Amino acid sequence: MENGQPPRTVRWRKSSYTGNTGGECVEVANLTAFVAVRDSKNPEAGRLAVAAGTWTAFLHHLK
Repeated sequence: MENGQPPRTVRWRKSSYTGNTGGECVEVANLTAFVAVRDSKNPEAGRLAVAAGTWTAFLHHLK
């Protein structure tokens, strides 16, 4: 990952809105200067990293 953390130390989390029905979800991980996003159903397919400020702006826009 971009911040130099080994993948085993990255803590991924799902939204509190995620149910137990097996729906499609994303997971996010806070990486100091970046926020990483991945598909929870296929976590090895790849990750998207965005600047922390960009992620914050995105979340505010959703509200």
